[in-house]
Amino acid sequence: MTNFSSVVMAIGMVSGFLLIAGGAKLVTDRQTRTRGVLMIVAALVIVMNVMIWTV
Repeated sequence: MTNFSSVVMAIGMVSGFLLIAGGAKLVTDRQTRTRGVLMIVAALVIVMNVMIWTV
């Protein structure tokens, strides 16, 4: 794995964790619940893609 791909994987994981944190915050509010769920789903997709690419 090259340095560039390692950096891309790290950025993907950081963005995934930030999306999960932001989604969890939005889920607590009734008006933004669907946006929060969509953010959490997007984070799970990004994290799973990174896991697949590293194997």
